[in-house]
Amino acid sequence: MPRSVSPDLPRTRIVVPLLCWLALLSDGYDLFVYGATLPAIVGHQPWFVTASAAGLVGSLALVGVLIGSLAAGTLSDLFGRRRLFIAALALFAAATACTALAPSFEIFAVTRFVAGLGIGGLMPTAIATASEFAPPAFRSRILGLVLTGPAVGGVLASLAALMLLPDHGFRAVYALGALPLIIVVPLAWFLLPESNAFRAGARADRPTSAASPVASLFGNHMGRATIGMWLVAMCSMLTMFGVTTWLPQIMRKAGYDIGSAVSFLLVYSVGAIVGTLVASAIAERVGPKPLVLGGFLTAAVSLGLLGTHPPTAVLVILVALAGFGGLGTQNMLNDHIATFYPAPIRATGLGWALGVGRTGAIVGPTYGAAFVAGGSAVIVSSLAFAVPALVGCAIMSTLPRRPRGATLDVDAPATTESLPH
Repeated sequence: MPRSVSPDLPRTRIVVPLLCWLALLSDGYDLFVYGATLPAIVGHQPWFVTASAAGLVGSLALVGVLIGSLAAGTLSDLFGRRRLFIAALALFAAATACTALAPSFEIFAVTRFVAGLGIGGLMPTAIATASEFAPPAFRSRILGLVLTGPAVGGVLASLAALMLLPDHGFRAVYALGALPLIIVVPLAWFLLPESNAFRAGARADRPTSAASPVASLFGNHMGRATIGMWLVAMCSMLTMFGVTTWLPQIMRKAGYDIGSAVSFLLVYSVGAIVGTLVASAIAERVGPKPLVLGGFLTAAVSLGLLGTHPPTAVLVILVALAGFGGLGTQNMLNDHIATFYPAPIRATGLGWALGVGRTGAIVGPTYGAAFVAGGSAVIVSSLAFAVPALVGCAIMSTLPRRPRGATLDVDAPATTESLPH
């Protein structure tokens, strides 16, 4: 770490959340950019990409995200947030630059996979870092602000696609994703400190029931909650990634032109931003779990109503609500997970929940293709994404808010008491 960086300086209360927000903005850009550029990629010559092949590549990229999440979450708990933050961001940005230059669809697919490795490692590391630097009294609100980064990135991806696709094609949209390599990586190198929570956790002994950060997730009677959060994350990401990949195509089937169809991703992102900010403020009073439940229900209802062919004004509101119910729900789930696990295994808990959850994200594009690519009606496509949201809500309702006996301090040591049944 550069000598000039100190984790004790008051300015880190501003600099660290800002860097984490910029990193997650990159995550959101990557999340939305494939769906935003998909209509242009499917029709691109001489690649002649079919809808099935496009769905497969969307899933392949998420395999990389899964691997990155599982590996980096644990490595971050072992070797530090700062190193993994910078390495994951640099890998993602470099791979995205290569995506813009890909000469064939096969190489395009490979670069998307490599970008997924970086972006998968970035999310749990950034969330853990932001959580550990936030004052406990305002942790949910600050983490909520940081977690608007993915939605803002989605807005930028949608705007970039709207402005650049007609005249410059999809390559220019991906080229913008390389900007973090130029901007955020140097800033993080010079300004990002290592967290005191990680330093304290690194010096402390692991729970005696576990020999590694991953095993610790199942120690102290936390196994049932850990598995439950993995299943909830799977449902959340299947819904979110399926919708963000296929929403423009669903809107095209509903009769909108390509520009209007892509603009619905913008509405989706705005709904996620506003919803996350409001939900995070409420979470400081009631905790994030009720907001996860409400978000899932909002997603299910709004997605179900999309297929009823409402007027455009109503449709815009429903898509915005779906944005909160999709990306906003995942943000609140991340808040819940960061609160649930103690500092020594926080990034591992986040990384594995996000990593296992990415199996839902991997299935999402292919799952959506089965309904959107064929001759299915719009109502069938929209209801298909409402189902996993309802399943996620049902599972989340059975999980505890925190281990019994745990304090509200997110850096409290792991409890040895059992979870409530």
